[in-house]
Amino acid sequence: MTPVQLVFILVAATTLGAALMVVITRNLIHAALWLVLSLFGIAVMYVLLSAPFLAVAQVVIYIGAIAILMIFAIMLTRRSTSEEGPALNANWGWGALLGVVTLGGLVWVLSSWPGFFAAPAPFPEGTDPLLTLGQALVSPNGYVLPFELASVLLLAALIGAIVVAWDRR
Repeated sequence: MTPVQLVFILVAATTLGAALMVVITRNLIHAALWLVLSLFGIAVMYVLLSAPFLAVAQVVIYIGAIAILMIFAIMLTRRSTSEEGPALNANWGWGALLGVVTLGGLVWVLSSWPGFFAAPAPFPEGTDPLLTLGQALVSPNGYVLPFELASVLLLAALIGAIVVAWDRR
């Protein structure tokens, strides 16, 4: 086993464990901190895949902005940050079963796709991957519509957070 494979296994286990803790922890602040660890594990995965731009974007955008914004929002609502009820409800088994069935369906659909096991095509010599990504994000034939929809969705989430946190005295 190569050192890169060992690092991958350790980071994958840590990321999955942190993601599981996000779901099952009872304290909201702890859940947000577990989310930060999970997102950092994804950034390490990007580094292992030789995608440094995506790793830096993951750290700056998701950890540096969104996760910290969530922590501030939790702290500013002045509500109890821990849940007094049980961590799992009576239907947790059905949810777990549905998650496993969904995962199985995704694996089945993706494994039947002929391009799933193919190696990604490298960029041609003389092209800049960041320039290609930037052009794909803003070109009308690229990803401009999903990019703009994501910004509208984030704006709606921000307005929703303000409405929920608003003091109605």
